[in-house]
Amino acid sequence: MSQEQIRPRPAGGDDDAPAPGQAQVKAQTQDTGLDGLLDEIDAVLETNAEEFVKGFVQKGGQ
Repeated sequence: MSQEQIRPRPAGGDDDAPAPGQAQVKAQTQDTGLDGLLDEIDAVLETNAEEFVKGFVQKGGQ
């Protein structure tokens, strides 16, 4: 028969977990940063899409 050990949790709770409000602010900040990056990529593609694509095309079968 297996034995399980039950350990009590500290009364202070989980100090490493961010508060719900902090997690939402962090997610919004990440979304804003990602949106900025996508806007920058769009701008490059609008102005020089052909050159951008050529940078990813393999030449000579490499």
